[in-house]
Amino acid sequence: MSQQRVLLLEDESGIRETVKDFLEGRSYEVAACENCQQAKEAFWRGRPDAAICDYSLPDGNGLEILTFIKNTDAMIPVILLTAHGTIELAVEALKLGAENFLTKPVELGALHVVLERALENRRGKQKVAANNLRSGRESLNPFVGPSQAIRKLAEQARKITSADRPILINGETGTGKTVLARWIHMNGARHGEPFVDLNCASFSRELLESELFGHEKGAFTGAVTSKPGLFEVAHHGSIFLDEIGDVDPLIQPKLLKVLEDKQFRRIGEVRDRFVDVRLIAATHQDLAKAVTENRFRGDLYFRISTIPVRIPSLRERKEDIPFLAEVILGNTARELGRKELRLSDSSLQRLREYDWPGNIRELRNVLERAAILSDDAEIAPADLMFDRTVVAVNEKAFDSNMTLDAVQKAFIETVLRQEGGKVASAATRLGVAKSSLYQKIKEYQINIPKY
Repeated sequence: MSQQRVLLLEDESGIRETVKDFLEGRSYEVAACENCQQAKEAFWRGRPDAAICDYSLPDGNGLEILTFIKNTDAMIPVILLTAHGTIELAVEALKLGAENFLTKPVELGALHVVLERALENRRGKQKVAANNLRSGRESLNPFVGPSQAIRKLAEQARKITSADRPILINGETGTGKTVLARWIHMNGARHGEPFVDLNCASFSRELLESELFGHEKGAFTGAVTSKPGLFEVAHHGSIFLDEIGDVDPLIQPKLLKVLEDKQFRRIGEVRDRFVDVRLIAATHQDLAKAVTENRFRGDLYFRISTIPVRIPSLRERKEDIPFLAEVILGNTARELGRKELRLSDSSLQRLREYDWPGNIRELRNVLERAAILSDDAEIAPADLMFDRTVVAVNEKAFDSNMTLDAVQKAFIETVLRQEGGKVASAATRLGVAKSSLYQKIKEYQINIPKY
């Protein structure tokens, strides 16, 4: 993570250099200016995390710079210094949003304490803003289970947390990409800063651009106030963009600019803003193929895929299902105020045999639904209701080399497993008479699962 940036505005060269040297000695990056015009130019070159401003300046005063900064980014704390402090001036400064008001000569140690407190308050405000934007509850540990596939993922994840580079997570829907992204953030150098996540597939181009980069008042119809984008909210932290493959081609150049130059513009703004974030992206698509089909920019793809990570599907780690189920049921029991929830052996077997097209998200839904509808502590096979709108047709079960009879047999076996071996229910789902299904079962020598 980069150093904290401080904008220092002081027209007296001796004081300016003394404060600059003091702050740089404490690992701050300082942009020292002697007038308002220089301060504004320095602000646009690299957005500061805090500002220290003298009140009396050659081309204005500290209140003007305070107003300029707060109108541009209300989260940046401003500490005002003056040699002629009055109660009226202090009250006015605080009303305009000053973090603190100190009289000169200022003691450097006291200034450092005030600055540190101001930056901590700013981080707290950013976290609140990030939490308000984040929907849903906290999810599972991304590495539950003993399978080789998940152990390999855990080992890779531990290696990349310290590398402050873009990460691209590949995986099917429901495998836990958001969970892994949050884990990487919480275990990396930016863990004390905001984590912001957004599913790019949920927005139109116009709304997505506004969500990511913000907009100025009057930028478009309905923009009655200025709004910071998620990149600003995530400043110094991490931004997780799920389904980045669905980002409109017109927005992709702005994403590339943020990653390469750490700059962007709000909609309706003419100046660039500086932002320091780590991007974690995710997709279930083949982005390399999307590049060849001109649906995704090649330069953006190579920029975001510096560190590629693949999450295995639940089909590839079925030995983890008992452990995942235990965690999910434990959390569900606490939420429902139940003393205990557990799976019967036959229920666990049924979970192992199912193909899980919706992966961990579907597993959680099935178990939570069973827990809510069951009055017993032990969940029986009859309590497990799988999503009837999803059929587990995956590349491992079906391929273009199979005969029609082989495909039909595999399809019937899948539906029978999902229906817990109930031929009548399977026949209804397949849209055939029960007698016709029995005939197919006999023809294909299918063993009806028993639970």
